[in-house]
Amino acid sequence: MHIIRCFRVCSLCNTLISRSGRSRGGWRTLLQQTSTRHPEVTPIRFIHGDSLDLYENESVQKYVKQLMEEYADISQKLQHAYLSESDRKEFVRKHAELLPLANVFKRTEEAKKDLEEVLSLLESTTGTKEEDEHLIQLLREEEAQMTSRILTLKKDLIKVLLPSDPLDSSDVVLEVVSGRTTGGDICQQFTKEMFDMYQGFAIYKNWDFNLLNYTSAEYGGLHHAAIRIAGESVYRHLKHEGGTHRVQRIPEVGLSSRMQRIHTGTMTVIVLPQPKDLNIHVDPKDLRVDTFRSRGAGGQSVNTTDSAVRIVHLPTGIVAECQQSRSQLQNRETAMQMLRARLYQSMMGKETEQRHTARKQQVGTRSQSERIRTYNFSQDRVTDHRTGYSTRDIKEFMKGGEELDDLIADLLEHAEREALLEIVTTRSQPESGQSAD
Repeated sequence: MHIIRCFRVCSLCNTLISRSGRSRGGWRTLLQQTSTRHPEVTPIRFIHGDSLDLYENESVQKYVKQLMEEYADISQKLQHAYLSESDRKEFVRKHAELLPLANVFKRTEEAKKDLEEVLSLLESTTGTKEEDEHLIQLLREEEAQMTSRILTLKKDLIKVLLPSDPLDSSDVVLEVVSGRTTGGDICQQFTKEMFDMYQGFAIYKNWDFNLLNYTSAEYGGLHHAAIRIAGESVYRHLKHEGGTHRVQRIPEVGLSSRMQRIHTGTMTVIVLPQPKDLNIHVDPKDLRVDTFRSRGAGGQSVNTTDSAVRIVHLPTGIVAECQQSRSQLQNRETAMQMLRARLYQSMMGKETEQRHTARKQQVGTRSQSERIRTYNFSQDRVTDHRTGYSTRDIKEFMKGGEELDDLIADLLEHAEREALLEIVTTRSQPESGQSAD
């Protein structure tokens, strides 16, 4: 039997606790200190829980009821012939938007009534005769089937409620950047490992992994790299990877290695969506284009012509550069592609900043400057600080396969639930204000 490993760090004492599976059971303590006692862990939000937890939430139930009342009201208004053309179009659009939810809700309510009838028959059957015993067995089988169907319908209802991101199907430009203030060589080494991890993840997901820019560092490290990743739902899976990633490890050589001293470093991941219809007009007058010689470690890697290109968007100060190719024209095209992606990201950030204020206060801004995950090599553990999810076997995790996919799936589940709860909370705020008055 396949068991999903799900871990988090106890908020009371930083002791690692876990449970088997995302949808059942409680958390258990791993590496528990003998002097620490753990009360039952109750997540503040619906993290790592089943969809049923969210379905049973009182605010979600109220939200569903409001939507069903709105659907019934719109259906009734569409029966009238006196509606204006503009009103009818708006009602038809809203009706179509609510129709999937209404269908699932109707099937759920019908299944509940059928289950009540089965339970009523079970109570009325005494079971004293052989015929009654056979009937009871059939009814219990029917009860199990109906219960399973209701659970499935409840999960389907939550899926319909979850908000969709129109950018989820987009390709991305992903950048890895070494930290500059702390860690020294350890940052550059870690950046290279992160680059390899995402390359491995692209292979695991069967995505295209096209290198746009690669600036290596000494001793096999990496200063900066930009990659275009294309495939199915790339942005959906990678959008929460953007941010500061921290590494803690004991260097392999030197005094710190002999003294077993842990060093800390950081690197940053930037994820820029590339919508299929991305068409951002950039006025050439707003650009400053610089050319320079490609940087390298020496020898044949040093370009003898000014093929590297740096483009500055003067109104915003956004910069993009590329020195990957020996062709200045190709480098310029790549730099323009990266510049448009960064301009698009800047535009989207301004549009969504106010809309997500409430959510940022609860789960963090997830901005590029915020530490989101720690890779502790000395303790063989990776911990995501947004959800508390933690996993062992860091070497396997850094291969970018199933271990990383599990963590990303947990992040997506967490983010979708938070987004739904934010919608529910926003919807209920006006009524709360009225009652307070």
